[in-house]
Amino acid sequence: MTDAPSGSPDGQATRAVTAVWRRESTRLVAALVRMTRDVSLAEDLAQDALVAALEQWPADGVPANPGGWLMSVAKRRGVDQFRRNATLRDKTAQLGHELEEATMPDLDAAIDHIEDDVLRLVFLTCHPVLSADSRAALTLRLVGGLSTAEVARAFLAQETAVGQRISRAKKTLATSGVSFDLPTGAERTQRLDDVMAVVYLIFNEGYTATAGEEWLRPDLCHEGIRLARMLAVLEPTEPDTHGLQALLELQGSRTHARTASDGTPVLLDDQDRARWDHLLIRRGLAALERSTTVSQGGGRPVGAFTVQAHIAACHARARSAADTDWRQIAGWYDALAAAAPGPVIEVNRAVAHGRAFGPDAGLAVLDALTASGGSTVLAGSHLLPSVRGDLLERAGRRADASAAFSEAAVLTGNARERELLTRRAEENS
Repeated sequence: MTDAPSGSPDGQATRAVTAVWRRESTRLVAALVRMTRDVSLAEDLAQDALVAALEQWPADGVPANPGGWLMSVAKRRGVDQFRRNATLRDKTAQLGHELEEATMPDLDAAIDHIEDDVLRLVFLTCHPVLSADSRAALTLRLVGGLSTAEVARAFLAQETAVGQRISRAKKTLATSGVSFDLPTGAERTQRLDDVMAVVYLIFNEGYTATAGEEWLRPDLCHEGIRLARMLAVLEPTEPDTHGLQALLELQGSRTHARTASDGTPVLLDDQDRARWDHLLIRRGLAALERSTTVSQGGGRPVGAFTVQAHIAACHARARSAADTDWRQIAGWYDALAAAAPGPVIEVNRAVAHGRAFGPDAGLAVLDALTASGGSTVLAGSHLLPSVRGDLLERAGRRADASAAFSEAAVLTGNARERELLTRRAEENS
């Protein structure tokens, strides 16, 4: 359909469809997966419902319960498809009946209801029959609602390769006879690390979007926090589930302060901390305390998410940017690098060391990363040159900082971040 003027009824209906889809598509797909036991079919049915909304809402108006409308359309399409498939008549009768009898899940249900369709979908997409990369890519596609292009940018990979990876993952789930039920016992524990990693990726994509016109995608941040809370309830004896919740609550508390009224990014040092969500801070600190209690009570070491939560807590406890205990943060990053080494951790450690011990100390961390070959993993990412630019700026090497920021601006896929990096390049030229 052609684009309608934004102020016209058609334009308003299109915006309503977009808003509803962003808010409810993940739970729509998750519920359809539970009903159909078929990931690809669930996605197709959800897309069919979206097309129907784009066709009908401009003429008929937005329904009172748009999420329920989408589910009803998807269910009807599913029933029709099952009935047309004569080669699966027995299964058709069973699943068709289930689709007819199924109801739209309560989208306002309590976050700690562990039989949540989305959580079930996360565990399914993190099934061990899939490779680690496929698990994360498929979960970001289905649960995070990211496009294939956005998933590719998140993994610093080619879009075609990621598209093929996602397609193969769906086929593997369809042909491997995997259970669509929420796993229990040892199987659930085995999948937990992958699930937590994927939940963090979903939140992170919302916290700093890899692409698009906006720096933040609050819907993904909220979904990541929601899933982390459910995981903490589902696995209360695992310290790092509480650590993950703490990390996301504490980082999420800054969301409102991370952009100006016009959507321009606001860096941490410049944020109005009165705009931080202090309820989320209290929840995050409480979750961090639970992680410590569970760890000490069970004699189990804390994991990487808990260490990162301690770093976020240092920022949350500082009344101003000047009060931040960067030496303590640098110490936590040293511990994190020892426990979970990786190039992204090293880049963040460079930031901490640069603030704690001077910019030259931070640049030394980056130089060591480059010398070890670790920086090649970040080739094509704006992360390394943007951090180098910040450290060079603090060291007074403005021309070098300008060049680094310009390089980072070219590499980022996010329009708002590109504007910020370009401005910093100009300020140092």
